[in-house]
Amino acid sequence: MSGNLTVVRARWSLMALFALFGIVGTSWMTRLPSIREALGVTSAQLGLILIVGAVGALFAVMSTGAVVARFGSRRTLVAATAVNLVALLLVAWGTATGSVGIFAVGAFTNGISGALMNVPINLNGAMVEQRVGRAILPHFHAAFSIGAGAGALVGAAFSWAEIHIALQLVVITSLVAAARAFLIVPATVFAPELQAADGEAARPAGVAPSVPGTGRAQDDATAGAADVAAEVADSPAGAATEPAVAHGVTDGPPPPVKRRGSGLRSALGAWREPRTLLIGLVLLAASLSEGSAGNWLSISMVDGFAVREAVGAMAYGTFVAAMTVFRFAGTGLIDRFGRVTVLRASGVSALVGLLLFGLAPGLPLAWLGIVLWGCGAALANPVAIAAASDDPLRAPARVSVVTSFISFGQLTAPPVLGLLADAIGGRHALLTITAATVVSIALAGWVRPLPAQTRTLVTERT
Repeated sequence: MSGNLTVVRARWSLMALFALFGIVGTSWMTRLPSIREALGVTSAQLGLILIVGAVGALFAVMSTGAVVARFGSRRTLVAATAVNLVALLLVAWGTATGSVGIFAVGAFTNGISGALMNVPINLNGAMVEQRVGRAILPHFHAAFSIGAGAGALVGAAFSWAEIHIALQLVVITSLVAAARAFLIVPATVFAPELQAADGEAARPAGVAPSVPGTGRAQDDATAGAADVAAEVADSPAGAATEPAVAHGVTDGPPPPVKRRGSGLRSALGAWREPRTLLIGLVLLAASLSEGSAGNWLSISMVDGFAVREAVGAMAYGTFVAAMTVFRFAGTGLIDRFGRVTVLRASGVSALVGLLLFGLAPGLPLAWLGIVLWGCGAALANPVAIAAASDDPLRAPARVSVVTSFISFGQLTAPPVLGLLADAIGGRHALLTITAATVVSIALAGWVRPLPAQTRTLVTERT
């Protein structure tokens, strides 16, 4: 029973951390029109400024896997919380004084904190998912979406009340930092299974031979893949090498495994794995779809339909609400149809939604496009993270690699979309994201779960 309660506590603490991650980011990103005005810049110039944050994220994410392996998830999250607090206070200072330089330093530091936060919370989420024994990682990302929606409402409320963005940043950032301080310890209760400060790694207790989201009948349509799926399905649950599983939740200490080597060597090795890199491209497309909405949807609504900033914030809130609903529904869809089918269907929905939003002659049809876009963007991120975490031993390095593709997207998208927004308008600029969506659909097959035998051999050969 104590093991069950520990899993439940870790699960809800992680959901709260994901929600806070969404709140703190979205609450000020939905006020980009105010930031643009406070800094006295154009959309193109703002896009170039925002790229500084992506540079910070890229700088950090390349080494975050090794940092987590060396210092552990818990210490990394504590550091990320402190860095995020300092970063957004600098952003507030920059907007209050109209200083582009101070704002850029804050954005750069915020990018670092985001990378330090993103990798360990996703790793811990994947470990909890494997203990539960079914796909729940989308629930964590749904919590992020709920937080992002709440952040959008907060931003809209502060905007409607005509409260300066700097004051909003100080209030929200301070409250979020205090809340994170209470959540990090229970959220990282399984972190020792991923930490490798002394070069040790451990496979989580009770990981069943099958992986959530296999979707055998749908994903493995080819004969060879079907044979693998059948072999995995026929593997006896709770075999001699596995601890007992009760109601999908495991108890007891993790079994020891052999030394894997330094975190840095493992992190660098993941960059040579074709599957990991292609999953990274899937995540790149997902980040462009979701991230571009966060950065440019509000501005596109304001500029494209001549509405108030608060309406633009509510439009993004609609996008987030659609993502949230689909992320909660997504766990059942992944378990039933599998990762590949769900990812392809999501890509089609995002594609149609983007086209509607970018080409709609009026606000109602554009709003429908926002809903379809949000539904399509909901599951690609958690599916890609889960695919990178199939082997718990190599999860830190692989998740660090695939999430670095998010930073690549953040590095290139803001200036490109900013220039296009000035030239052809924000709505039409967002249509360029459809190309990445098509790539995601084409690469969906690479998120198919690794066969259980492959993960076992990885453990035995280390």
